[in-house]
Amino acid sequence: MKPVVAIIGRPNVGKSTLFNRITRTRDALVDDFPGVTRDRHYGTAVWNDQEFFLVDTGGFSATDDDDFSSLSREQVLVAISDANAVILLLDGKGGVSPFDNDLAEVVRTLPCPVFYAVNKIDNYEKEDNIHEFYGLGLETLYPLSAEHGYGVPDFLDSLVSALPFSAAEEDTDTVKLAIIGRPNVGKSSLTNRILGENRVIVSDIPGTTRDSIDSVCDIDGRKYLLIDTAGIRRKKQVYDKLEKISIIKALQSIERCDIALIIIDAHEGVTEQDIKIAGYAFERGCGCIFLLNKWDLVEKDDRTLKQFTEKVRMAAKFLSYAPVFPISALTGKRVPKVFDVVDKVYAQYTTRIATGPLNRLFERAISRTEPSLHQGRRLKFFYATQISDKPPTFICFVNDPDGIHFSYQRYLINQIRQETGLDQTPVRLFFRKKKDSGSRVFWKKKIADRTRKKR
Repeated sequence: MKPVVAIIGRPNVGKSTLFNRITRTRDALVDDFPGVTRDRHYGTAVWNDQEFFLVDTGGFSATDDDDFSSLSREQVLVAISDANAVILLLDGKGGVSPFDNDLAEVVRTLPCPVFYAVNKIDNYEKEDNIHEFYGLGLETLYPLSAEHGYGVPDFLDSLVSALPFSAAEEDTDTVKLAIIGRPNVGKSSLTNRILGENRVIVSDIPGTTRDSIDSVCDIDGRKYLLIDTAGIRRKKQVYDKLEKISIIKALQSIERCDIALIIIDAHEGVTEQDIKIAGYAFERGCGCIFLLNKWDLVEKDDRTLKQFTEKVRMAAKFLSYAPVFPISALTGKRVPKVFDVVDKVYAQYTTRIATGPLNRLFERAISRTEPSLHQGRRLKFFYATQISDKPPTFICFVNDPDGIHFSYQRYLINQIRQETGLDQTPVRLFFRKKKDSGSRVFWKKKIADRTRKKR
């Protein structure tokens, strides 16, 4: 297990900027006003061949200045309790604050190492600004600039030397799940229910989640990465710069996931924006599962689920293969069974089909239904092969790719689904041009077989 380092501090001291500097990413949202970060945000960092988790936290405030202050403070305390080392970040430009003294008292009794870093020290001349922080009773201070990188390498040398060693490792077995949907449909509630803790802040106020929050969980011996994302509203309703960035990060989360859990508020019904969000997932080629949240609030009988599923299928015809599954994140009903559906979809999403069986499949499909003539010429299919998984992607070499009608392409995809059992995953099929001189030509084999039968 990689060691965990938590960055804490009062609002707007530069914690997210330091997080991005150390992880060499732009994963944490950064803006000039306080309160941008609310949840714990995890990232992976490597320094001197030492790998560790870095945790960005919300600003610590001893008072409840807004609706999220107390919730954010709880997240900070949890991050501290889980950490192998803590970075208390101070503001070298703004000077000592009463909040700094409160935080110093919180971390003073911690059993893990605590590093006191004074941010916004851009050069050697400004290091005189750190002297007043010794009044907090601190012994070693590290002057640095998270924005410009001044002092960061020396600070990281000291930090990693105090951590238990953990070599960098590559994890390829984790299933990545992005939880997406409109604001207030229950994405964060589902994340917390799965993890069994208040991992992310939940509120009735739309827009509570801003960052895309990664959490790793272990279900029956298998690792899953849950990516809780910000709610995606219609473009014409988004004016705030921070919300625009949050939506961009949510869409980026779809890019890096294996399966998108598309949350729909079953109590409100299927909306146009739900289908728009499902379209984003479809375009990115990830596996998809529709989760009908708040199912406990729906008045239902024996036909309700079937009728609701038909509505989803009708509205999102492009995702006709995606399972539809009712849950209640609030009560936890049917939530554990979500992973049975996830495992089934993921197994299909990562399927590989050998070239021999695949070509025989295509031969049978073409024999049953031949393609139409194109400009008076017969289309010839040479051979097919799978070029990748996640999702299963195939290339079929033909003499004239432009002559393949989309309806025939759809027919071949459906044949792949029927004969291989890939009924809950996206399947991609492309056509490439090949000269009629290959040794593996379906059409020639078909003619030879017919000739042999006549004899």
